[in-house]
Amino acid sequence: MSKEQTRARLLDAAERLFAENGFDGTSLRTITSAADANLAAVNYHFQSKEGLIAAVFSRRIEPLNQERITRLDQAIRAAAPAPPDLEDILRAFLLPTLRLRGTADGLEAGHFLQLLGRVFSDPGSIKAVVLSQFRPTAQRFLEVLSQALPQLPRPELLWRLHFLIGSLAHAHAAGELIRLMSAGACDPDDGEGVLQHLTTFAAAGFRAPHTRPAPQKASMVNP
Repeated sequence: MSKEQTRARLLDAAERLFAENGFDGTSLRTITSAADANLAAVNYHFQSKEGLIAAVFSRRIEPLNQERITRLDQAIRAAAPAPPDLEDILRAFLLPTLRLRGTADGLEAGHFLQLLGRVFSDPGSIKAVVLSQFRPTAQRFLEVLSQALPQLPRPELLWRLHFLIGSLAHAHAAGELIRLMSAGACDPDDGEGVLQHLTTFAAAGFRAPHTRPAPQKASMVNP
């Protein structure tokens, strides 16, 4: 088995096991056993467990980011000289992840979608590694959103972008819960349906009026 084959087997095994058991619940020894490799191979290719985790995500996130930017640039060119429609911006962000459910390697893609959901409930260091890989793309979308919604200040757009990411992560991580609570009326595996519902929901949120700080209550002080 070549070095590249060993690396790919380690990444495949790690992705599946991290998705099934979590990051803390999966040891390097379990991963190497599943990949028919040894600990020296992990050290050679990734230096550490943290390096392996980063590589598992970057293998999937880099193509996702590239497709998101490509779709966003297409929307910008189609709308020029005006900003793109909000729905087109949102679809450019959402579609590359949601369409993973329909890819030929759907089983492996499903593991990655589970992992994205786990990121929000696992240790902060994992979140930092993953979010750093998304940050440049998120910044690009934030720039275009600010052009489409100039009435919203940057902090407000940041909040709404975070809520969009959270909704997407929930749709990935809570598929069975969604199916159960809706008594089967909602199909989380219907990528096109999820895209339409989530785009409609997110667009309404982004178009909502600017959130104003709550007024301070008067102090209950005797005159």
